[in-house]
Amino acid sequence: MVESEKTWHNLPDRVSSRYLIDKLSRRAVFACAAISLLVLVAIVAFILREGLPAFIQIGVGEFLFGAEWSLKGQEFGILPLVLGSVLATFGTLIIAAPLSIACAIFLAEVSPKRVANVLRSAIEVLVGIPSVVYGLVGMAVLVPVIRKLGGSGYSLLAGIAVLSVMVLPTMTTITEDSLRAVPRGYKEAALALGATHWQAVWRVTVPAAKSGIAAAFVLGMGRAIGETMAVYMVIGNVFAFPTSPLDPARTMTTHILGQIQEAAVGSLHLRALFAVGIVLMIFILIFNSIAFALRRRVQ
Repeated sequence: MVESEKTWHNLPDRVSSRYLIDKLSRRAVFACAAISLLVLVAIVAFILREGLPAFIQIGVGEFLFGAEWSLKGQEFGILPLVLGSVLATFGTLIIAAPLSIACAIFLAEVSPKRVANVLRSAIEVLVGIPSVVYGLVGMAVLVPVIRKLGGSGYSLLAGIAVLSVMVLPTMTTITEDSLRAVPRGYKEAALALGATHWQAVWRVTVPAAKSGIAAAFVLGMGRAIGETMAVYMVIGNVFAFPTSPLDPARTMTTHILGQIQEAAVGSLHLRALFAVGIVLMIFILIFNSIAFALRRRVQ
């Protein structure tokens, strides 16, 4: 009786301590989220503060649709950069999308568990490889092969190939998670109606996971358009309109990397580079908006 009375008397203290820990945990999580949001807002505000004057001085139309980038003439147009980024991104999507879907279906629906675990571990290793290593491999392996097809080898095609390998792990992982999140009853119902295993997967499971697959594609495109170092090492970095995949090109990110050391503080050149960063942010917002619209349409 004495021990039970002590436990009963200590119960309010235990409950209050649990409530205190819960309250502190919620406040700590809220503080971390608020700090992350503030950092994001500060970065966006800084880029806008440095880049918007370039739009005013150069002109929005001349900056976005101009085809010259000259420090002597103070001409700054980024149309070749936008075209290079768009071609590299969508070229990467064309190559990586079917490969990621096929790999995800194999891991989620076809492969034995042991084989799937090994392949999944290999994919995770690919995620952790630094981008400069991808660039080195592209210079040593891809560029000589592409050079045999014509040109110097440093080309838009080399950049697309490197980006496809880089975004493949992310797109495969998210696509596989989306396929596994589909209720098993969908597939079982299709099999019960006489569908084959492949028909159940391709016509039932994959359509049911469209929202997750679309999110995987958007994330892959976001990484492709934002990748810098690996693309810088293989794409050729020529400020011109590429007429074929074998031509060298330049993206917005590689242009910023190549020009930032030459830009003087407070110059129009530096402000123009920040304006390129604003255009990049707009592209990412467009991708996220498209993904949100696709998810709502699927739902």
